Amino acid sequence: MIRAVLIDDEPLARDIVKHYIADYPEIQIVGECADGYEGLKAISLLKPDLIFLDIQMPKINGFEMLELVDEKPAVIFATAYDEFAIKAFEVNAVDYLLKPIDKQRFDLAIKKLPLRLAQLDRTEAVLDAAALNPMQKTRVVVKKDGVIKIIPIADIHYFEADDDYVKLNTVSGNYYKNKTMAFFEQTLDSSQFIRIHRSYIINVAQITKIELKEKDSYVVLLKSDIWLPVSKTGYAKLKVLLGL
Repeated sequence: MIRAVLIDDEPLARDIVKHYIADYPEIQIVGECADGYEGLKAISLLKPDLIFLDIQMPKINGFEMLELVDEKPAVIFATAYDEFAIKAFEVNAVDYLLKPIDKQRFDLAIKKLPLRLAQLDRTEAVLDAAALNPMQKTRVVVKKDGVIKIIPIADIHYFEADDDYVKLNTVSGNYYKNKTMAFFEQTLDSSQFIRIHRSYIINVAQITKIELKEKDSYVVLLKSDIWLPVSKTGYAKLKVLLGL
């Protein structure tokens, strides 16, 4: 038995999926959710094998919700036409259903389900690709002490490598994201954020001073009164960006 959860803010879309699933007795619907917050709770509580996940949802979208899931189930994405998302799905061989969902296309997705259950790593590749979408680059969604917080990118002072996580230093405190520094270096706007050191990416708008600490060794002072080290490569990048 495959245990499934439906996560979609449109009741009609959920009803259609339920109607189609009725032809597959091996799939049991164990939960329905109308937004990403409910979806996170359901996945944590119910531990489904499969989720049908809408992308365009209020509050947090499907990609942002999935980033916060520690043990990701298999996913069949559902979306209204979104050229960027569909390209991400196709490049990474992840299945998706285009709304309005067609029964024949739904049946094809279910036929490919055993393969999806065996290739859960594909989901991470989709999330990395989706992060390059300009719509995804204006904020970062994190979870701290069970509370989901949406952080506008302009509120982040700097990113710091911290073991398997990246620490976000923000106006309201520190938060952690299970991503890599390379991921953020690739996805952040290079005119706003710059990697000054292997352990630090800073918000350029936060810079107040750059000083020579010792020969060929620089430090940068942020508005939050924090000094951070600058590598030779980082200093070269700062010179170009700031016109020094």
